[in-house]
Amino acid sequence: MQQCLKPPPPVAPLPSLEPLFPLRPPLHLVHWNSAKYQNYKDAVLGENGLAVIAVFLKLGAPHQALQKLVDVLPEIKYKDARAPVGSFQPSWLLPTCPHYWTYPGSLTTPPLTESVTWIIHKEPVEVAVTQLAAFRLLLFSALGEEDRTMVNNFRPLQPLMNRKVLSSFPTTEEGMRS
Repeated sequence: MQQCLKPPPPVAPLPSLEPLFPLRPPLHLVHWNSAKYQNYKDAVLGENGLAVIAVFLKLGAPHQALQKLVDVLPEIKYKDARAPVGSFQPSWLLPTCPHYWTYPGSLTTPPLTESVTWIIHKEPVEVAVTQLAAFRLLLFSALGEEDRTMVNNFRPLQPLMNRKVLSSFPTTEEGMRS
């Protein structure tokens, strides 16, 4: 069994940047079930339609693979814009520690459908504050529309209800609370 080392404490952001990043932001890698659904829109509405891999970010050194995406963000600032990224593997954004939690849940933004299998990595990846800041320049609006920044696009924590949270590593009930 592979063991993961506990990461060092997160690097504290500069006081002037704390309002921008009050919580550890997650990176979501969204996948739709193309074996079951013809398109993403159908998958969003259907059972077992999506899988979201969530990786928490901590402020620190620049993330080399993420920078490849950050470099094209100015070209896709507006809704529906597209730009070539070149050779890129989403797995480059994942932590080296393979441990995760998983549970059935919902989207965190409208339409909030219960179509998601969540996979949440236990360990964060380190990114630079400038890399996070670049994402805050993206817009919900299309070119020519009034600019609506893509910030605060989350909802409050929801109750677990009767969902079972499974882990890829041994846990104790007490360990789950820490």
